[in-house]
Amino acid sequence: MPAPIPVTLLTGFLGSGKTTLLNALLKDPGMDRAAVVINEFGEIGLDHDLIETATETMVLMASGCLCCTVRGDLAETLNDLRQRREAGEIAFDRVVIETTGIADPAPIVQTLVMDGDLSYDFALDGVLVTADAATGARTLDQNFEAVQQVAMADRLILTKTDLVTPAQLAAFEQRLAALNPGAQRHRADHGRIDPSLLFGLSPTQESTRQQALAWVAAAPKKASLPPLSGLKQTTPAGTAHGLFAPAGARPSHDGRVSSQSIEIAEPISPIVFDLWLESLMNSSAADILRMKGVVHVEGMKHPFALHGVQHIFHPPVPLTHWPEGDRTTRLVVIGRDLPPGYLAESLAFLRSKPPVTEHRL
Repeated sequence: MPAPIPVTLLTGFLGSGKTTLLNALLKDPGMDRAAVVINEFGEIGLDHDLIETATETMVLMASGCLCCTVRGDLAETLNDLRQRREAGEIAFDRVVIETTGIADPAPIVQTLVMDGDLSYDFALDGVLVTADAATGARTLDQNFEAVQQVAMADRLILTKTDLVTPAQLAAFEQRLAALNPGAQRHRADHGRIDPSLLFGLSPTQESTRQQALAWVAAAPKKASLPPLSGLKQTTPAGTAHGLFAPAGARPSHDGRVSSQSIEIAEPISPIVFDLWLESLMNSSAADILRMKGVVHVEGMKHPFALHGVQHIFHPPVPLTHWPEGDRTTRLVVIGRDLPPGYLAESLAFLRSKPPVTEHRL
């Protein structure tokens, strides 16, 4: 069975240079076997001198990059691309979806992960978010949607860095790192960036191990709870959030988002972990912006990579090359209005109960 085609979502702050970045990618020889899905050709102002062939819904650039518009809904567009590819009409090895007018990438992630037909042929590779250094801080102050975008990003592309001082740029990067410690940041020079920095983000044996460890290493550290069989929890310093905020407190948009990490030294019961995850989704799915990590469960030789956006979880990826001596479960969660200690305490509570067994009739 052939590997699914990787799909990358490109979103970002309004006016952050997403269109400039997209135009630069369309001209880049490194995009010669990519299909870029956009809303309307007129929105990105294609350079007609660089167009090789064109139809009403599809344009082939001289670079070899294929650009097409959405027909009906996204699923219909992707299925049309797949059918043309199988018929030999077009050739592409990856898809980039430009999300004009869509602030929240979660619905597209849900389409890719939950649509049974699409999931056989397409797989989410990553979420790219453009953030301009010139006005990005103000955007984060005024629009919580921008904070959510940063929290959901796999890569953050900084634009307009030439319009700010080094000190301003450093402060903006620090703010982005606080919101999403695991997302790598790259700078685009007037939209130009090496395409290889933007792709290949989907779980693989080695990359998932490195990404998960990088997420945990980057998570803010504070104090830990008294350990329960190796369980510990960390949260960033700051004021209380959500229901535990003092009366009259008005936290900033950034203050509503926190990163919590959990480590468990030995394998966890799969029943307990499933129950915890199900309870978390039932109570706080909309507030779990991102979850990533490596989970070791009892009875399994290898751990698996866990990756979720809100209530949508990618199929678990077995990490068969994971070092045998390392059996620590590591999770990092970026959430909105989550009380400090909420995640670790809820899991500790379930783990403290007598063993749960399945009963079959």
